[in-house]
Formats: sequence, C-alpha cells, structure tokens
Amino acid sequence: MAAIEQELYKHRQKIYPREVHGLFAYCRVAGVIGLLGVYFFIPWVTWENRQAVLFDLPERKFFVFDFVFWPQDLYLLCALLVIAGLSLFFFTSLAGRLWCGYSCPQTVWTELFLWIERKVEGSRMQQMRLDRASFSLEKLWKKSFKHALWIIISLVTAITFVGYFTPISGLAGSLLELQIHPWAAFWIAFFTFATYINAGWLREQVCLYMCPYARFQSAMFDSDTLIISYDESRGEPRGPRSRKVDRRDAGLGDCINCTMCVQVCPTGIDIRDGLQYQCIGCAACIDACDGIMEKMQYPKGLIRYTTENELRGKRSKIIRPSTAIYAAVLSLILVAVGYAIANREFVDVNIIRDRNVLYREASDGAIENVYTVRILNKEERARYYRLEVDGLQEFDVFAEPEQIFVDAGAVSEFTVTLRAEAEFSGSRKIMFRVAAQDDSEIKSESAARFISPWGSNDYWLTFRTA
Repeated sequence: MAAIEQELYKHRQKIYPREVHGLFAYCRVAGVIGLLGVYFFIPWVTWENRQAVLFDLPERKFFVFDFVFWPQDLYLLCALLVIAGLSLFFFTSLAGRLWCGYSCPQTVWTELFLWIERKVEGSRMQQMRLDRASFSLEKLWKKSFKHALWIIISLVTAITFVGYFTPISGLAGSLLELQIHPWAAFWIAFFTFATYINAGWLREQVCLYMCPYARFQSAMFDSDTLIISYDESRGEPRGPRSRKVDRRDAGLGDCINCTMCVQVCPTGIDIRDGLQYQCIGCAACIDACDGIMEKMQYPKGLIRYTTENELRGKRSKIIRPSTAIYAAVLSLILVAVGYAIANREFVDVNIIRDRNVLYREASDGAIENVYTVRILNKEERARYYRLEVDGLQEFDVFAEPEQIFVDAGAVSEFTVTLRAEAEFSGSRKIMFRVAAQDDSEIKSESAARFISPWGSNDYWLTFRTA
C-alpha cells in the first residue's frame, strides 16, 4: 500500500488584497488616520509643564492630563479593563467584529503597511507579477525600499510606545546622542521587531491563528447580531453575463461571480460561503460588491450588514436580553468609575504599628504603643497638614507634630507614641485623622489599634490627612 503523506499545517499562500473604494473604505481610512494620529501625537502634548499622558513606572505615578493616579488607585485600572471587556462584548453582540475591522492595532498598522506596499510596488496584479518575476534591480530596490519604510514606521511606533512610559522628549534626546538606557533600547528593539513582523509579514495570520477573539466571538453572536452577509436568495445561481442580458431570462441571480469580494478581503475568505470566524468585519467586500452592482445597474446590498433573521425574512431586534444586560452593566460600571474618579482622595494616610513589640511598659507602669504615620500627598503641589486625634481622654500623645509638610507627590513619615495610664485596660480601635491646613475638604483617615496587656474593648482614634 502506498504511503499517504499529510501536512499538519496548511502552507500559507500570500494574500494580495485589492484596493477598494467606497463608504466603508473611507470610514476605515478615517479611523486609521485618526487612531494613528492620536497614538503618535499624544506623547508630545504637554500639560502643566509635564507630559500630558505618562505612565511613570519608576515613580509609580500615572499622569493622564489633569489626573494623577497612584498604585492605591489600581482598582480604577481594573475597572477600566472590565469596561473595555464589556464594551467589546456589547458591540460584538450588537454589530459583530467592529473592533477588529476598524480599531484593532493589528488592523490599523496592517492597513498602513498595505498602503505603503501599494505605493511602492503598485496594484494587486503588479505586486503578484513582481513576486513571480526573477531577480532584477527593479525588484531589489522596490523590495528594499518597501521594507526600509516598514522598518522606519516600526521604529517610530516603538519609540512612541516607550515614550508613554519614559518622557519622550528625553528619550528622543538620548537617542540622538546615542546614550539611551539599555532597558529603553531593549523595548524599542522589541516593539520595532514585533510591529514589523506582525503588520508586514504575518498580517492575517495574527487574526486567524494568534488572536483568541476570533475563536470565541461566535459565543456572543445570535440571530439578531448585525453581521456582513451574502444574500444567497438574491445572488444564486451565480454566473457571468453581459449587462445587456436580462438575468431573469437567463435564470441567474445577481452575483456575476466576479470574485471581487474575495480579491479585496484581507483574510482571503469568500464571504459567499457564509459566516466564518476568519471574517474581521472590515466591510471591504460590501464596497467591492456595491461597485459591481452599480456597474451592472443592479440594486446594491447583495453583500451587506444584516442579520440572520432578516435574511430568513424575519424581524430583527436590536434590543434583546444580551444587549440589554451588557448595556446595563456597562452603564453602571461607567457611572461608578466616574463617581470614584470625581471623588478620589488627594491624600492618603497609612498607620503602621511598631512591629518589634505590641506594647511597652514605662517605668511608672504606663502602657505605650508606637506607630509610624505615613502621609502621601497625591497632588502636584506641596501642602501643610495637621494631625488630629479624637477621643484622647485616656491617652497622652507624644511626638505629634503641629504641622506636617509634604512635598508634591511625596511621602512624609514620622513616629507617634500613644501612652495610657496603668489603670487603662483593653485593646481598643483608634483612628488617626489628617487634614490640609488650607482646605479641610482634603482629608483622609486610617484605623489602628491600641493594645494593652489587659482585657479587650473597642475604641476609635482617627487621623485625617489632606
């Protein structure tokens, strides 16, 4: 019996997407220009003598225009990630892969690289002929020039990305002087390579095999989800014909089998085969088909945004349980995050007990507890704070400063000793309060506990920090 050989992986065939014009193509180009513009421009925007958007990891501060976020605000980052996930689910349930087709970085940078390729190597057919041609000086310079432009774009992309974490003006200066920090150099090289490979070489392979979203998107689809579909009832039977031939007399549908919808597809699928996970929802096939229908003087919409129910002649519902739940949960989280950001505390106080001993006995028999007070000023201006202790009838306070100076974005640390008479008994809760001297609304408080060797009661002592 003859041996049967079978490949484990399908050999990749390079896809040459044809350039297409139309409403959705213009929307996609506008999205690419807008997103790339924001990405490359934002790091150079200054705000109050600093970079407007800067994620300063060494200083543990995230600057977003007028807001400064600290590690204590990590819950806000978690909430933003939840909002991003729910938004993706909501829009996918409503209108399919809008993110993939118009906003995904892989799509945006691939569109840019494809545009460069067309400008250098020509149209789809010219690119195919160039790849099939034998070695020549023309082929060498076109390929070299294209890849050089790709590498330059990748390098600028990487420098900009690192500029979100390192002040980009200083980063650019260190690059020009060839005195860049090794870690910055590593990440610039890494993201240059990643951008060049993903957008220039892998392209649709990232969407088909590397991105997990392509695999689980179907779980969010239902019969009322707006998707790009081919109207089989109108298009079949397909076949070529002259514009002078009446398709009804010839027994043909509206599809002339020109394969334009396949030629413009960046993932190389045939939308006429039905909904496929490879479809990224870019709508290039809609523009291509509408152009052919216009030339044939047929109604547009043979390929269009529609729903499975509409294709079956049923009524589609925009508001349904899945979209309503996503919208409700998303709205609640947005309101909660907005409220949390608007009511953030601009000062934080942390109380740390002496870890060496729970308590100590003075020579006169009194009980002392020692605390370290740390005040974090989250504002971009220095402030003076006052320390207040409530309900200290049974305590004496030692080393309590009359006023505490904390520089902008700095931490002030000092020691406070609480002393109780020998007759005092109980383990009591206490609260420390710190407030700004010039603005009592800027305040914070933190709980602690006074421990003695006798009994157990509850008591609060408060520090408010502002």
